[in-house]
Amino acid sequence: MASLGGERIRYRGRPLDEPHQMLNTHGAWVPTDSPRSEPRCGRAAVIEALECLDRPFSIVATASGPAVTTGGRALIGDPAEELPGALPLLAHVPALTPDQLGDPSFQRTYGVRVGYVGGAMANGIASEALVVALARAGALGFFGAAGLSLPRIEAAIEQIKASVGGLPWGSNLIHSPADPQHEQQTVELYLQHGVTTVSASAYMSLTPPVVQYRVTGLSRGPDGAVRVRNRLLAKVSRPEVAERFLRPAPARMLAELVAAGRITTREAELAAELPMADDLTAEADSGGHTDNRPLPVLLPLLIHLRDRVGAEIGHPHRIRIGAAGGIGAPEAAAAAFAMGAAYVLTGTIHQATVEAGTSDLVREMLASASMADVAMAPASDMFEGGVQLQVLKRGTLFPQRARLLYALYRDHGSLEELPPADAEAVQRTVLRASFDEIWAQCVAFFSERDPTQLARAGADPKHRMALIFRWYLGRSSRWAIAGDAGRRTDLQIWCGPAIGAFNDWTRDTFLADPRQRHVDVVAANLMAGAAFHTRAVGLAAAGVDVGPIRWRPRALAPASPQPPREPHVRS
Repeated sequence: MASLGGERIRYRGRPLDEPHQMLNTHGAWVPTDSPRSEPRCGRAAVIEALECLDRPFSIVATASGPAVTTGGRALIGDPAEELPGALPLLAHVPALTPDQLGDPSFQRTYGVRVGYVGGAMANGIASEALVVALARAGALGFFGAAGLSLPRIEAAIEQIKASVGGLPWGSNLIHSPADPQHEQQTVELYLQHGVTTVSASAYMSLTPPVVQYRVTGLSRGPDGAVRVRNRLLAKVSRPEVAERFLRPAPARMLAELVAAGRITTREAELAAELPMADDLTAEADSGGHTDNRPLPVLLPLLIHLRDRVGAEIGHPHRIRIGAAGGIGAPEAAAAAFAMGAAYVLTGTIHQATVEAGTSDLVREMLASASMADVAMAPASDMFEGGVQLQVLKRGTLFPQRARLLYALYRDHGSLEELPPADAEAVQRTVLRASFDEIWAQCVAFFSERDPTQLARAGADPKHRMALIFRWYLGRSSRWAIAGDAGRRTDLQIWCGPAIGAFNDWTRDTFLADPRQRHVDVVAANLMAGAAFHTRAVGLAAAGVDVGPIRWRPRALAPASPQPPREPHVRS
């Protein structure tokens, strides 16, 4: 094996000492007068070339073994022996910068610099500061409006609009089967304040509010194309749900919205020509609401479904498919782009950043988590249906306690039917208050938020039990956000296994410190690392093995955002 400056690399698994041993080369390399044309041996030189993302380089065969050069001319297919001064070309790696990853139409449509999206973590965890930081870094961030009151959402909209200076951003619209009125009011708030980009999440089927948001403001341009005011990114984990967003809104629902005066007849007519979503995010094994799907299965499946439905309906716009869930390190992002993702969306790792709307206690707990330190637990918003979400289990007893509450709810018709020992244990160790005390808080909350829940509970003791148990589930996430150390064993921290990959990647770097995890720096490193890893894979595919390499986080400056594109014109 060739010794290159004390380091060794291999070509197609063979030790190389002389040029004549090199088989299956890709062509010839011809030197030029550029100082960068001089080949350099050594693994360090190859890694340096890989890290210069905006500069192509070649690996050539020299008398000392493989060497790297960032100059000269690479001639694919031409034999070196027929060109004076040429050397055999072992590999050529083109430039690849973060803005070249994914579908370029995503960047043009939203006016962003990179195909990177900050997911809308609920209860304002995807905070105003996080959204603004991503916008200034050339990425697209969504405010986590789910679970918040209308005044709180309105205040966030006004703050973000005042801070971003016209840069692109969005907010979340979550399906709320237990509170459809709030979903409707959120849409009306977005329309009132001109929020033109929304992330739709947790939908199992289309609802009138999400359809109203999508089709409001549709018009016909001079070229005959439908002009869109409100763009929709839908996060899905099942093909049957994805298909609903890949097709136009149902005619029946459009007719009902027209009859209710929420959209115009003209908007309903144009909606028949338009898919519900501009973009679909394939949500794999993520934090919070998740079906725990593997991304290598889900993403290609949705891409092919998109192509089949698109061919069927014949719409000129090709809906983009992004990837989310499990993306905590550059290799995962690179793999998603390699599978055809138009963009990547991250959530769990953003919760560990300084800008996230959560507590230092949560950031510290996340910083020590591994891939296996997650578990499924009942969800507050869909508790009665047994819907679960993924949370951190290291350092908290929330998953076990939440599952206990659901088991008791499932197996009994009322609080009065609970076995006395179970009832006593729940009040003492989980709620830390009596059922009557918790019910008084529920009455105060729902009297203002949704009085129909109280009327239903008065007629159905099982529903009263559900509201009391949901009190714990709802408060546990807020205890986490507030950093309530007295409730540390009850903290509900939405978290996917990506946090383990993120902590492993950042170990022994400045990003290991939660106080240094700024979301723009995390985003820049993840995308730069994805480009680096993609180039490294290309080098390995050409037969050049430089041994284990990885992008190390560094203090990268954020990307500069592009000028916002006219949002009303479909790409």
